[in-house]
Amino acid sequence: MKELPTLETARLVLRPFAKADIDEVARLAGAREVAQYTLHIPHPYQRHMAESWITSHRERYDEGVALTLAVTERQGRSLVGAMGLSVDAGNLTGELGYWIGVPYWGRGYATEAAQAVLAHGFGPLGLERIHACHLAPNLASGRVMQKLGMVQEGVLRQHVVKWGIRYDLIYYGLLRPEYLATQHQSVTVSTTDTVGRKSHE
Repeated sequence: MKELPTLETARLVLRPFAKADIDEVARLAGAREVAQYTLHIPHPYQRHMAESWITSHRERYDEGVALTLAVTERQGRSLVGAMGLSVDAGNLTGELGYWIGVPYWGRGYATEAAQAVLAHGFGPLGLERIHACHLAPNLASGRVMQKLGMVQEGVLRQHVVKWGIRYDLIYYGLLRPEYLATQHQSVTVSTTDTVGRKSHE
């Protein structure tokens, strides 16, 4: 059984979630500000939801359909949020998704963590395209996608309902050649494999 990877950046460690994270996930994802502009996080977000979500990661990774990692600070190892990649292996595409806890907003953590996941997606996973979307009012998430070099591809007008309000979905995409041409050489991501060896992406 292949273990979930651990990705490291200058300030962050992206590792598999553990049962010890349940309470902190419930606290961070339970903030109304986090749920407000995310598609799949309900509010209130209860402990049993966090437990069920974390428990699902292993099976979904084994099935080859999703990689979900905890975003933690390198210094102190505090849980910051989550970064995930849903994979369509048949088409070699992935969808990036993430959330960051309110206490950690404004530090550039989402962009840094997403850069690590993009490197893993276009590297070891061999994807040809990665896309992401955000609710129209979530401008901060849109800026993350722009910083990643993603290209705005379209708008699905009034496509989803959140708390009784209809929202546009803004879609961004990035192709492998675009990623290779624009990736920041200053960003180094190391991956720890199942026996603790490190390789650089």
